[in-house]
Amino acid sequence: MPDSILTVTDIHKSFGALKASDGISLDLREGEIHALIGPNGAGKSTLIKQIAGGLKPDMGSVHFEGRDVTALSVAQRARLGLARTFQISALAMDFTVLENVVLGAVGQSGGAFRFFKPAMKDTAFLARATDALARVGLDAARDTKTAELSHGQRRQLEVAVALTLTPKAFLMDEPMAGMGAEGSKELTGFLNDLKQEAPILLVEHDMDAVFALADRISVLVYGKIIASGSVEDIRSNPEVRTAYLGEEDAA
Repeated sequence: MPDSILTVTDIHKSFGALKASDGISLDLREGEIHALIGPNGAGKSTLIKQIAGGLKPDMGSVHFEGRDVTALSVAQRARLGLARTFQISALAMDFTVLENVVLGAVGQSGGAFRFFKPAMKDTAFLARATDALARVGLDAARDTKTAELSHGQRRQLEVAVALTLTPKAFLMDEPMAGMGAEGSKELTGFLNDLKQEAPILLVEHDMDAVFALADRISVLVYGKIIASGSVEDIRSNPEVRTAYLGEEDAA
């Protein structure tokens, strides 16, 4: 069994009487995509925030490469190699593709915006940014304004930003959101290749994409993991099917 690069142990988080995370434990292993699925309001984004460092758990721990990072900030975890892409894009639409990679990398590495212009003239930094764009297939679009990119290309650009920090694991929150069938298909292929570079903890509602991509799936319902296993394990689990039928009935 591959080693776990990320381990979440007995995470608890409450907002008043609401238990958003109720004793959650899971791990992410080298070379895999571990999908986290569940109905709306299950606590998926809350858990991702705690793993990324944007929200402190009430109890429990997060270990990254064997190190306890529970008390570390988002920027500190990013510098260790824990990269996050967001449900809603944080890219600067008026900037070029290359400028976004430089700007995002400066920010994620803990630098201040005032260092952005000097960074754009730094040959070593530009080389890292250009290499990241080549690896996601956007090198030909480096001078294109980000607003002109397709939704899928913007997702690839977010990954390029993360790649400048040499990530050791990705946290991805609904990368397929807002995509059509063709865009989802392209991004699915891209993520399947990317996991060999760094494993991915993936939150996603597109079940076709989840079943195509995931090596393992954990199902979160009302703040608890109710099942975890292979795609076939989850497909055939009656408790999981009931949870999703309940969501569909309520829609």
